[in-house]
Amino acid sequence: MDELEAFLNSTMPRLKAADIALHNGDAAPRGAIWSHNDPVTLFGAAFQGSGWAKLSATFGLLASRFSNCTSWEYEVIAAGASGDLAYIVGIEHTTASVGGAAAQAYSLRVTTILRREGGEWKVVHRHADPAPDSSSASDQLARLSEKQRTET
Repeated sequence: MDELEAFLNSTMPRLKAADIALHNGDAAPRGAIWSHNDPVTLFGAAFQGSGWAKLSATFGLLASRFSNCTSWEYEVIAAGASGDLAYIVGIEHTTASVGGAAAQAYSLRVTTILRREGGEWKVVHRHADPAPDSSSASDQLARLSEKQRTET
């Protein structure tokens, strides 16, 4: 097995489990797959930040808005691994409820950068935005941000 295949085989199941849990209201698995060692950054589709303390709070907020994840798939477009750094570029296809609304499908373009720490791949950066043909992503992102807008 080559380095890239080993990386994807060890990482993709963990990413899937963490994102399904997040979309069902549980941020703990997402926290476990992310590095807690700065620098860590998030340029998310709805929220952004840097530093583990900020990101941990952001993941908790996201989890509080999501529920009823009925599907999550990751379409890998490109990936690479070399030494202690790796990346995955793809499209996430998710169906989940946001803010108590009916579950709705949406797609995000995602780039994830990982760093090997203690022999385990940890996410250090995620950049996501709505896929161009996913109008429902805009609806979901508006619902995610809705609570934050009303609290400020």
